[in-house]
Amino acid sequence: MPLKKFIKYKSPTNYSDQEMIDKSFEFYEFIKKRRTIRDFSNKPVPREVIENCIKSAGTAPNGANLQPWQFVVVSDPKIKRTIRIAAEEEEKIFYKEKAPQEWLDALEPLGTNENKPFLETAPYLIVIFSKKVDILPDGRQVKQYYSLESVGIATGMLITAIHNAGLVSLTHTPSPMNFLNKILGRPSNEKPFLILVVGHPAKDAKVPDITKKSLERIAEFK
Repeated sequence: MPLKKFIKYKSPTNYSDQEMIDKSFEFYEFIKKRRTIRDFSNKPVPREVIENCIKSAGTAPNGANLQPWQFVVVSDPKIKRTIRIAAEEEEKIFYKEKAPQEWLDALEPLGTNENKPFLETAPYLIVIFSKKVDILPDGRQVKQYYSLESVGIATGMLITAIHNAGLVSLTHTPSPMNFLNKILGRPSNEKPFLILVVGHPAKDAKVPDITKKSLERIAEFK
């Protein structure tokens, strides 16, 4: 929403240097346990958990505070089934016709393919849309600034909030994703950003044995 006035910032914390070091390390130890999961349980998740996670995502920084995102939460089995069918149709074309061999080679160790049962098994799909233009209730159009960057940040915060709640998630991006507008009844000014699959991991869920790049490889201090 457009800014009308400024208010004094009240810092919620006043940590010492050592407390900051300790808390930053504790968070790292916690967040590094987050893994992308493809094997989901159908165990229900309270809707309030999802609501709180989305509210957390809605606090993300964004261009001019225009908040160019829309979260559509899907739990209806029929809609999830429809999304799965449409997504798998696109994925079949991707794997068989569109994907370059280099990309297929990169995916091969992860064991991914066009079959996406998690789109039905998981209790929730959160479909995230970005807006380049927002349409106000009176019909006026408002251009959105840095929409993709803003939605990307909000999505990262949503994934973190879900992990913090003790759940797991999977980012799914079938290409193209225009079918989501039709299935979910979203207007043309909204563009699908990704599908976030959310729930509990299956009891026999497995993840690839991978490592992350070291700090020295991903950061440079001047």
